[in-house]
Amino acid sequence: MSLYRELLPIAAEAVAWAADIMRSRPPGALTSKGDRDIASDLDYEIERGLRARLRAATPDIGFLGEEEGSTGSAEVQWVLDPIDGTANFVHGIPLCAVSLGLLDGTEAVLGAIELPFLGGRYTAAKGEGAYVDGKPIRVRDTRLLSQAIVAIGDYAVGGGAAEKNQLRLALTACLAETVQRVRMTGSAALDLVWLAEGKLDAAITLSNNPWDMTAGVAIAREAGAAVRDRDGAEHRSDSAMTIAVAPALVETILSLIDGPIAA
Repeated sequence: MSLYRELLPIAAEAVAWAADIMRSRPPGALTSKGDRDIASDLDYEIERGLRARLRAATPDIGFLGEEEGSTGSAEVQWVLDPIDGTANFVHGIPLCAVSLGLLDGTEAVLGAIELPFLGGRYTAAKGEGAYVDGKPIRVRDTRLLSQAIVAIGDYAVGGGAAEKNQLRLALTACLAETVQRVRMTGSAALDLVWLAEGKLDAAITLSNNPWDMTAGVAIAREAGAAVRDRDGAEHRSDSAMTIAVAPALVETILSLIDGPIAA
C-alpha cells in the first residue's frame, strides 16, 4: 500500500468533519481580504481545526491553508481550502466545498473534497484511481467542443483585475460560440470533481492557487483528465493556470487560450 493511499482515510475524515461544521453553523462575521474578497469566521475555524487535527495525525507533513499560510515541512504538505466558494456559502448558494489535498514537492498526489450541501465525498491518491463515496469515477470521452460542457473560473477581483479579466472575458466569448454550454460555479473544487465524474468536460481556471487546486487536480488526474498549464506542460503547484480537460479536447482548448484571444 502506498503512503498516499494510507493517508486517504485521514484526509476523508478531515473533510467529513469540516463538512459537518458547514452544515450546522452559520458563516459568522466576515473579514475583508481585499477588493470584493472575503473570509468568514467559519473559514478560520475550519482551517485552525484541521491544522491541529492533521498535525496530530501526521506530524511530519506540513500544512498550507488559504487563510493563515504554511507551517511545518514545505516538501510534503497538506493544502486546504476550508470553504471553497465562500461567497456562495455566505449567500446560501450550495455550490461550495471543503478541499484538502497533498502536495509532494510541486505535484498534487492526493485529494479529498466533500460537497456539504450537494452530497458526495470525492477521493483520489496517485496511482489508485478516483472515487465518489467509494465508487470509481471517470472523465467523459468527449471529442467535440460542440458537445462539451465547460466550466470557467471566477473573474478576477483585486489588483490588476481589469487586465486579468480581458483574457477571461475573451475566453468566455469564444467558448460561448463553440461549446455546448459554459458554466461558472464559483468553486474550483466543484468544477474539478464534476469533471472527474463526467458532469463537465473541461474546467478552466486562468490562475493557480494551491489551496484552490491541489485536491481537485489530484482527483481529476486520477479520473483520466489531462491537467495542464497554459503552455501545455503538466500541471504543477507553481503553474500559471489550471486547465483540466477530457483528453481528446486538450489541444483544442489550449489553442483557444493561447490563440487569437490571447493577443
